[in-house]
Amino acid sequence: MREDLNMLGTELNKITTIFTCGYIIGMIPNNIMLHVVPPRIWLPLMQIIWGVLTFCTSAVHRVEQIYAIRFFQGMAESSTFVGTHYILGSWYKSPELGKRSGLFTSSGLIGTLFSGILQAAVYKHLNGRSGLTGWRWLFIIDGIITLPIAVYGFLIFPDVPQTTKAFYLTEEEKDLAYTRLQGEVQVDRPPLSWSLAHRVLGRWRWYACSLLFAISGETESLGSNNIMGQWLKAIGGYTVEQIDFYPSGVTAVAIASTLICATWTDYTRVRWPVLVYMSVACIIAAICILVWSSPTGLKFFAYYIAGASYAGQATTFAWANEICADDDHERSVVLASMNMWNNVVNAWWSIVFYPATDAPRFQKGMIAMLCISVATLGVTYLVYYLEQRERRRRHGEHHNPEPETGVTGEDEKRDARTIGHVQQ
Repeated sequence: MREDLNMLGTELNKITTIFTCGYIIGMIPNNIMLHVVPPRIWLPLMQIIWGVLTFCTSAVHRVEQIYAIRFFQGMAESSTFVGTHYILGSWYKSPELGKRSGLFTSSGLIGTLFSGILQAAVYKHLNGRSGLTGWRWLFIIDGIITLPIAVYGFLIFPDVPQTTKAFYLTEEEKDLAYTRLQGEVQVDRPPLSWSLAHRVLGRWRWYACSLLFAISGETESLGSNNIMGQWLKAIGGYTVEQIDFYPSGVTAVAIASTLICATWTDYTRVRWPVLVYMSVACIIAAICILVWSSPTGLKFFAYYIAGASYAGQATTFAWANEICADDDHERSVVLASMNMWNNVVNAWWSIVFYPATDAPRFQKGMIAMLCISVATLGVTYLVYYLEQRERRRRHGEHHNPEPETGVTGEDEKRDARTIGHVQQ
């Protein structure tokens, strides 16, 4: 694509940055819309818009056209990742959430893995067919894949337990999905109000969780910016098919790390060690690549082990779902804000630290990777400390009698049982 459109300098990086800007702007509004429009309508609608814009990309003739398309594509795509994490947090209990978040995140990574294989196959078999270059065919095929899945979403997506109309669930199953979550998450859905802003900004959760993913998400830079592919192309000696295919190993490690870590966190009910694991893996990768005299095989190992950074996605969002489980609206905003602030950093991170002109060494980027990995360790501890402090305070309030109200502990228990019977 770069050669076909005569792209120069950092224009390839700018495409990613402009997409990220659209992604940032659409994040919170899209998640709030899930409280206004049923998710089974809103999310597939955004996917249809994404698919149409993908078809449009196959027909561009100037890089400026890609800039405009990718901006609006980013706004549509911003609905999906955090929107689905919000839906998962609405259906599953804490010891179930990590695996489900891991399966969802891995499905996206499998799509990325498939994309590398698809790129190589399209270039090999369709390049030049009907007068179209291989990269144009790739966007056409992506659009063809997308639209039927959007239709599938209109028919199958279950909304949330309180409002689900899924035809494949019985009335008993719908009731169970609702009642089993009482005491785990906020099961009622109060109307939106301006008090949401006060609640979000008046607690530590929005600040700490946003900071956590804003920083830890940048450990994914080697994969998200296809640094390995740019390295292979810059050093030469590899075919276009190999340059498309070899980086798939990064995604394979990402998938394995995500599934194993997510399952482990559900079993242990502890999330923070996953962020330690991925930070250490990224530190090792950055050092191996910084030492430029290291053999090519070690650099392959370094890029592949950096795929461990993706394990933090499922874990971090499952963790935030747990932290904000008592406030449905706050949870949707916090989840969206986490991804939003990460992409605020993404908007300039690749241009500053991973410009295409720095290939193949990306020295600034590797130094930045070392720094961001260490910072991730620090913020992980901060979130863990604040979470534990809030739990201790809640535990203390729960066991602290309040005689001035004239209500005894037995009265409270009896009222709780009465409310439970009414809800059932």
